[in-house]
Amino acid sequence: MTDGDTADTDSGGDEPDASPIVTRADVEDARRRLDDVVHRTPLDTSRTFAEMSGADSLGLKLEQLQRTGSFKIRGAYNAMARLSPAEREAGVIAASAGNHAQGVALAGDLLGIEATIVVPEVTPAAKIAATRGYGATVLVEGDIYERSYEHVVERAEETGETFVHPFDDPAVIAGQGTVGLELLEQYPAMDAVLVSIGGGGLISGVGTAVAAADRDVRVVGVQPEGAAHAGPSLEAGEVRALDGVDTVAEGIADTRLSETTLAVASEVVDEVVTVSDREIAAAVALLAEREKAVAEGAGAAPLAAALSDRLDLSDSNPAVVVSGGNANLTDHAELARTGLFELGRYAEARLALTGWPARVGDVIEAVTAEGAELDALERARRAGTDHPNRTPVTIGIEGRDADHLDTVLTAVAEIDGVSVVERTVGDGI
Repeated sequence: MTDGDTADTDSGGDEPDASPIVTRADVEDARRRLDDVVHRTPLDTSRTFAEMSGADSLGLKLEQLQRTGSFKIRGAYNAMARLSPAEREAGVIAASAGNHAQGVALAGDLLGIEATIVVPEVTPAAKIAATRGYGATVLVEGDIYERSYEHVVERAEETGETFVHPFDDPAVIAGQGTVGLELLEQYPAMDAVLVSIGGGGLISGVGTAVAAADRDVRVVGVQPEGAAHAGPSLEAGEVRALDGVDTVAEGIADTRLSETTLAVASEVVDEVVTVSDREIAAAVALLAEREKAVAEGAGAAPLAAALSDRLDLSDSNPAVVVSGGNANLTDHAELARTGLFELGRYAEARLALTGWPARVGDVIEAVTAEGAELDALERARRAGTDHPNRTPVTIGIEGRDADHLDTVLTAVAEIDGVSVVERTVGDGI
């Protein structure tokens, strides 16, 4: 893959190839514009994840430590900084329920441009508050993102505000590509890079940056199974849109690429793989535990791919872009718990106790004695199948692995007056 090559116009009168939409020079120009604005986020290598993936080494580009908590400020600022004085005076508008909203809001604050963000009704109050905290005006319009997007398009036509698209803009793509430039410098051994795909702006930018490097770098896109449109689109050479999406990774829950990102990605992306929501949950848990990093589902998806059986990373040195960490803490905790279950390190059980609540202490003691952690214990609502003279209780236990958890539950079942009615332990990955 080359960046910026054109056909020889002196041979036979053939039409020259069209100029590339985004070039390495555009990305370099964006980096100069962003130099004093964004953080040069760290690149951390993980021996644990390298061993788990079979790679020689594995680098984590920790973009969740970026300003606003994701890479989005890069593209938003680059696009908005290029606006004319008249466009700045008219203000900008964007549709987003998450990271793009905060990127546009902060860029507007830094550049002195009035920014209006339209969000759907389902947007969490915390994200609205964070966006307003950067100085933007937030309007709630529509029950889902698509309705908010439609409102923005109509309003921009009426008011003359500039619509800052989250990915369908060469300047936005170039800004996102600065992640790739930093990777090339921070991780000299890198021969592959794994990037989440939503609308395709990040991977288009990163791919453009590394395609023009002096070494071969394999560019791998990652999508959740419930929003997997990019692979079919790239294979068909045309945009293939989904009717709907169903994934825990809301940051990449887009239904389609744009014509712009399809054209760029077709030149710079080598392959696209999909991962399940449960694999994403496991990656979220592992990033929190091993890297001490809070990652949202979209940010953890590339690590999920690295740890899956969809990629052969043996004898390679991949970089994983952890693109964002704007997760609601309650949701993050629940997703991490699901991830531990997927890893075979969490079990749930329904118990029947004789002599409530005295037996509760015995259960706690048995779990602790086996070296496990009791994560949850609560009296359950009685079901029709429960013994009328026993108290139903549910527990959640964290342990080393599935075998350890089985040992713990066996010890609990041996307590006088306690029986394990039902148990669920993950298989582990």
